Amino acid sequence: MEVKYILKQDQLFNKKITTIQQLETIVGEPSELAKNKVIPSIDLHCQTFISKSPFLVLSTSDESGRCDTSPRGDLPGFVKVLNKTTLIIPERPGNKRVDSMRNILVNPGVALLFLIPGLGETLRINGKAQLIQDADILSQMAVRGKEPLMAIAVEVEECFIHCAKAFKRSHLWNPDSWPAEQELPSAAKMLIEHAKLSNDSLEDMRKRLEDGYVNRLY
Repeated sequence: MEVKYILKQDQLFNKKITTIQQLETIVGEPSELAKNKVIPSIDLHCQTFISKSPFLVLSTSDESGRCDTSPRGDLPGFVKVLNKTTLIIPERPGNKRVDSMRNILVNPGVALLFLIPGLGETLRINGKAQLIQDADILSQMAVRGKEPLMAIAVEVEECFIHCAKAFKRSHLWNPDSWPAEQELPSAAKMLIEHAKLSNDSLEDMRKRLEDGYVNRLY
């Protein structure tokens, strides 16, 4: 199937925004609320939000600024708040690429986005991360008798609530807006074609994925 793009490569971006002054002229000044909502530590409100969140997005970058974004999810409260400036994210078994961990080792700056199903507002946290293997901490994060391989400790520098406009526009939490199952992209097909696995059948890849989801979550 031929990909249908909106524009050809040589037709892109004739008018660019290249300065902060241009950007601020277009967007305007933030409100006092937007300016003042950032706090430097985890207060009771943030702690409650984190305790009810089963899912976050972790953003990292390497020494050259090349970025990566990775999902993390588990039962609500899987991220532990140690104190007002430190939280711990368990690292469960994955595909062993460990892109986020590689980045953290060379550039500790991270950004987190916490979600709660059904809630439009999100919690954003920025800070510095390190990888830890402290046995007493990992033991507290065991699931089904299995401890995480390691954990990401984040030293919090900024916390703030992000408004629900993106969720309102996208209708993300409205099941009536969700596409039918038969219309969803096939992860198995994408993997076969992207990785050029010509000897793997679609059904084999589906079984391979399902086996990982059932038997290798923890």
